[in-house]
Amino acid sequence: PRTRNPELRTQNSEPGTQNPELRTQNSELKTQNSEPGNNRKTCNVMKLLIVGTTGLVGRELLKVIEERNLPFDELLLVASEKSVGKSINFKGKTYEVIGIEHALAAKPAVAIFSAGAAVSLAWAPRFAETGTIVIDNSSAWRMHPRHKLIVPEVNGHLLRIDDRIIANPNCATIQLVMALAPLHQQYRLKRVVVSTYQSVTGSGKAAVDQLMEERKGITNGKKFYPHPIDLNTIPHIEVFLDNGYTQEEMKIINETKKILEDDTIQVTATAVRLPTLGGHAESINAEFKQEFELKEVIKLFEATPGIVLEDDVTQSKYPMPLFTQAKDEVFVGRIRRDESQPCTLNLWVVADNLRKGAATNTVQIIEYLNAHSLVY
Repeated sequence: PRTRNPELRTQNSEPGTQNPELRTQNSELKTQNSEPGNNRKTCNVMKLLIVGTTGLVGRELLKVIEERNLPFDELLLVASEKSVGKSINFKGKTYEVIGIEHALAAKPAVAIFSAGAAVSLAWAPRFAETGTIVIDNSSAWRMHPRHKLIVPEVNGHLLRIDDRIIANPNCATIQLVMALAPLHQQYRLKRVVVSTYQSVTGSGKAAVDQLMEERKGITNGKKFYPHPIDLNTIPHIEVFLDNGYTQEEMKIINETKKILEDDTIQVTATAVRLPTLGGHAESINAEFKQEFELKEVIKLFEATPGIVLEDDVTQSKYPMPLFTQAKDEVFVGRIRRDESQPCTLNLWVVADNLRKGAATNTVQIIEYLNAHSLVY
């Protein structure tokens, strides 16, 4: 039986069969993810801005910033115009929500945008022009050829001191590439088929409200989805495109190739909304150019920072959104060979979409920038 204790995940050594490039990358990433108190250079004085503070991701950002003790000397909070002037308590201090023009004039060192693509398109370049590093959680800049799309454990090494707009990937993409990246390094991906089972929290507060009302038997309340979500699954996330895919599915397809830096990987996706709250789940079928051994796949995951292995079917142990909620790692289980064709693997991957899928990944990008003296 295969099981994995999250507290011991950084104590495992890399497998001896890994190639040198992957061993070096894993070693560097473990240093980057180590606890405070090491000798990393960090920016101890930083003016930090959050745009979209009152949304689900914005509130989660505040939790993650506090939990990870992200250093800042001044915090600016921006929300919609109707929220300007409201007070938010954070770390024993009261902050007043300000307007975005006010925030622009303050010239923050780092600005986190979690207010949708329209706001990011309009304002991110203006902040970048003043020297602010913008980390954007919307889809606005993800596929822009001049802007990096970053999951620190996978491609943080691409960041440079002149990067002023950095894109945070789609929540479903982040956990997908976290699981695929070590496998791609070792065996080279050929094709990926992924089906996602996504929490209503990915749609925002209105969607959560719809689910909670329906669970109470209220059927005539305000609807976010075109159908009931309680006791239902909806294979429709974002708008449908001319090719029959949804916008969400195409994000997963295109972003995966960009992050893994390999346009030759064939990716197809089906995205489904479920009445869950704790995170997104994904069924992944990955075909490789090289053959693999399952025991070596297990060792790869054990050696990968940010991955927790939960794979003991004899004890009914496998990742589930109910138990990944409020956790920062990506959980991997149900690892098995696809017996219908060679060089192919099946995985089940779960992560909290508001944490690693958004807030945690954003904060980790800032931590990476600090650790490599890229914030000034």
